[in-house]
Amino acid sequence: MGKTMKITIKEGGKRLDAALVMAGLEQSRSTLASWIKDGQVLVNDAPVKSSYKAKAGDQVSITVPETKETSLEAENIPLDIVYEDDDLIVVNKPQGMVVHPAAGHATGTLVNALLYHAPLSSINGEFRPGIVHRIDRDTSGLLMVAKNDQAHQALAEELKAHKTERYYYALVKGNFTEDEGTVDAPIGRHPKDRKKQAVVPGGRDAVTHFKVLERFDGFTLLRLALETGRTHQIRVHMQYIGHSVVGDPTYGHQQKIAGMTLKGQLLHAKTLVLTHPTTKETMTFDSDLPKTFEQVLTALRTEQKQ
Repeated sequence: MGKTMKITIKEGGKRLDAALVMAGLEQSRSTLASWIKDGQVLVNDAPVKSSYKAKAGDQVSITVPETKETSLEAENIPLDIVYEDDDLIVVNKPQGMVVHPAAGHATGTLVNALLYHAPLSSINGEFRPGIVHRIDRDTSGLLMVAKNDQAHQALAEELKAHKTERYYYALVKGNFTEDEGTVDAPIGRHPKDRKKQAVVPGGRDAVTHFKVLERFDGFTLLRLALETGRTHQIRVHMQYIGHSVVGDPTYGHQQKIAGMTLKGQLLHAKTLVLTHPTTKETMTFDSDLPKTFEQVLTALRTEQKQ
């Protein structure tokens, strides 16, 4: 077992996990709640339930569990790190890289690479350390990663409150008469294909804003802003309005464009605006489009001129 901490509760009336946070413990409430549940926290030498209300004068002793060595392999995979400090990393994920290990992808993921680079938060469990939000394997672009639990909680709460701004660039099929618009359509699991998502009645709220950046013959370059972050949201919403993302094998089918065969959808998480978990400063990060994406746009512009 790890070290033991002893604390006297000064002010009663709150649930024990909240009282311990108020007493200045650096662990998050959810971490403390799980320790209480596991019997790592004794009040006046006896274990208590998670719902226990602390009383003034309670003597609390906490046995901090030893950090389990994660069974994830840290791998020396090159990373495109856009920004890093003691709390967070902003990384530009290449197309084709899975964010965290799961069935069929135990190694070679962004998490394996990040673990080699730096310690990460543990809030999300053993296989998703540091991961506050995800982007699909074949979507490239910016991702924020938490290096400690406090940063993770702050970034996750901001994301949940829709305060984080995430802007994507996508090349989609077809032409738009309007210059901008919003798709507000609920998303849930596809009724027939469990691997896909779809717009379904009773699905979870999903809102995507789009703006036309450039028009081509039969294609449009869009800038999209996510208000919610559902699985495959942009890809599903674009298919729903009849403008599938080019190169999307699941929702779009078109893999060839301008003489090139694509390895996945032309969708890039280009810009990320977040509040720093410690300094509370608004930070904006931007990234270049991947080489393939740029090559396709260049080819389309050339075709337009001919």
